[in-house]
Amino acid sequence: MEVGVQESLFDGSDTAEPILMTLYAEYYDLIWPGLKRHEFRRRFLAGQSTQWWVYLNAPVSRLRAVIDLGPAVVGTPERIAGIAEQTRVGNGASVLEYVQDLEQAYAIPILRVREYEGLSADDLRDRFGSWHPPQGYLRLRDPGNLDMLRICEKLLAEEPIREMTVHHP
Repeated sequence: MEVGVQESLFDGSDTAEPILMTLYAEYYDLIWPGLKRHEFRRRFLAGQSTQWWVYLNAPVSRLRAVIDLGPAVVGTPERIAGIAEQTRVGNGASVLEYVQDLEQAYAIPILRVREYEGLSADDLRDRFGSWHPPQGYLRLRDPGNLDMLRICEKLLAEEPIREMTVHHP
């Protein structure tokens, strides 16, 4: 099955929905050599580009990167697993196991990645008094999350440690 993802003109501007989501470092590390070109989720925003501030779970425990995401491909678990399999042979089975109980799941194309020194969990606790990484995702423009959005936006003022554009066949 050939899945086409149109190259986006998304440039990380204000048209993208800013979100904060967690990710395990082992999956984040797959992006750089091109082994991960989509983020797979059980629930997500449909029909829009997003700008994802990435908090890497323990043991890294750090707000570390900003990833520009294209609009999600929404489909059956089998279709979403097929997208995973195309990028990395054998990955389709684990993605299918993750989403098989759903009517629809999400494959979100990764378009651009910028990595920063970022902020540790301790830094975030110092700024907020307490810090708990989100389950799922946080929409940073929601009124209760505006302080976090301001902190996240400060990352963009820094020079990235590394960055890349992800190409989709």
